Amino acid sequence: MGGKTLTRADLAEAVYRKVGLSRTESAELVEAVLNEICEAIVRGETVKLSSFATFQVRSKNERIGRNPKTGEEVPILPRRVMTFKASNVLKNRILRSHQNREKSGK
Repeated sequence: MGGKTLTRADLAEAVYRKVGLSRTESAELVEAVLNEICEAIVRGETVKLSSFATFQVRSKNERIGRNPKTGEEVPILPRRVMTFKASNVLKNRILRSHQNREKSGK
């Protein structure tokens, strides 16, 4: 699976090429969008990007875990975690891409 990693700079470059803003404005736009998403998640809001995914914060209760090396039981404290659920549109695009790669022998 070791493909290329998409970075903020890559996103800003894509905005620059497709929208026509300056490189600085494109980078600022990407930062503003990512900051808004982050702030909403921190506030505990659900972020739904249609045809892409849903980001949601869940509360997990305290539970007993086990140290895999020693087998010792240890309490895992309650916490809040972010979940990412891909939309069906995204899942289908990934599936089609995988199937096309298999057909072409790559």
